[in-house]
Amino acid sequence: QVQLVESGGGLVQAGGSLRLSCAASGRTFSTYTMAWFRQAPGKEREFVAAVAPITWTAGRTSYADSLKGRFTISRDNAKNTVYLQMNSLKPEDTAVYYCAARSGGINSQRYEYDYWGQGTQVTVSS
Repeated sequence: QVQLVESGGGLVQAGGSLRLSCAASGRTFSTYTMAWFRQAPGKEREFVAAVAPITWTAGRTSYADSLKGRFTISRDNAKNTVYLQMNSLKPEDTAVYYCAARSGGINSQRYEYDYWGQGTQVTVSS
């Protein structure tokens, strides 16, 4: 069983930055692919980024094409934590951001993830 808890959301002005954190329980964190999804009002939950379960050097990552390099996902296996650094934020980035985990390899499909956090609200004002 994996428990995920997101934090770091809040209100930020357009053009600003925010870093989200997701703390995971258990000893097997380093073997899981970790990902971020987001869901805006009236829209489907969409893939944001994922990082593979690599324990030595920088792991393989995947990003939604629409983010255009503004977001960066990273993980700290020693702290059982995954991060999402968000730069140059835009009002359209406003959404509830969810942390997710799966025991397999990197994947961008929502249904492939086994565990989910409760979500954290990110609001970008104009």
